[in-house]
Amino acid sequence: MFKKLALIVLGLIVATLGGGFVYLTFKKPAMQPASTRAVPRTPERIARGKYLFDAVANCADCHSDVAWDRFATPIKENGYAVGRRWPAELGLPGDFYSPNLTSDKETGLGNWTDGEIIRAIREGISRDGRVLFPLMPYSEFRNMSDEDVESLVAYMRTIPAANRRQEITKINFPVDLMIKSVPQPVTSPVPSPNKADRVAYGRYLSIIAGCRTCHTPTEHGSPIPGMEYAGGERFELAGRNMAAVSYNLTPDNNTGSGTWDEKQFLDKFHQYKDYAEGKAPPVTPENFTVMPWLSFNGMEDDDLKAIFAFLKSLKPVEHAVVTRPLASGK
Repeated sequence: MFKKLALIVLGLIVATLGGGFVYLTFKKPAMQPASTRAVPRTPERIARGKYLFDAVANCADCHSDVAWDRFATPIKENGYAVGRRWPAELGLPGDFYSPNLTSDKETGLGNWTDGEIIRAIREGISRDGRVLFPLMPYSEFRNMSDEDVESLVAYMRTIPAANRRQEITKINFPVDLMIKSVPQPVTSPVPSPNKADRVAYGRYLSIIAGCRTCHTPTEHGSPIPGMEYAGGERFELAGRNMAAVSYNLTPDNNTGSGTWDEKQFLDKFHQYKDYAEGKAPPVTPENFTVMPWLSFNGMEDDDLKAIFAFLKSLKPVEHAVVTRPLASGK
């Protein structure tokens, strides 16, 4: 994803130099007023929202203070949902912070309306009208159902307030102008997927969990046609000799998931249970990953089975990748 973002940034810079500077300086991002609807909070919604926040949509993973020196970046004690600064080694175009999502009124979401939170999640517009950098995957979250996004909000309202101020992200010029074209309002209802249709539900989960984003290779910042879920996206920490390449998830027998059975797929997620409980080892070139294993460890088996069913329905793509290109002997 970080490589993809860098390529998008490069393309945006070229476009700006090509004559769009004046236009973009005055361009207003596509946005609509935040809904005034107050989200009803029920025990069922709060439970669903916590599950999505912690285990599926990776909100906790991206908005918590984490240990970058440990495998799969476990959340630090008292670091849950308080936001964080993103390391400069990721090569992002600016100084990036994930905001505090707790209910604190001074430093978190305590003064936000439910509609403002939903607009930020699915449309990429902050409370003050700023465009969020697409490290926040709102282009994928726009596919999140109305029920699920409201469940997220219902849960987020219950997160205990933590007074932990994060700086406002500062995006470098001209990227700060170019990202104005990214947000798109959600203008019609988004229905809940039919869980009885395992393939369709698995596709839905794979989108809001980021599988499609991270496991689809790109060229010049755009997905390569015919290569969805075929792996090959490179992620690295510059200067730390660590890189990972996303795996081919299509059911190709030679280079992808074609020989996996359902149990093997589930076991891959279950194996990190101890790590999720505070036993993650130090990160090394041999185990470096941006895959949120410690979050996905909490995904329900039925949901993992739905994702597996969806992946098995894909057209096989022969695409061999080396997942740890900087590991010893590679």
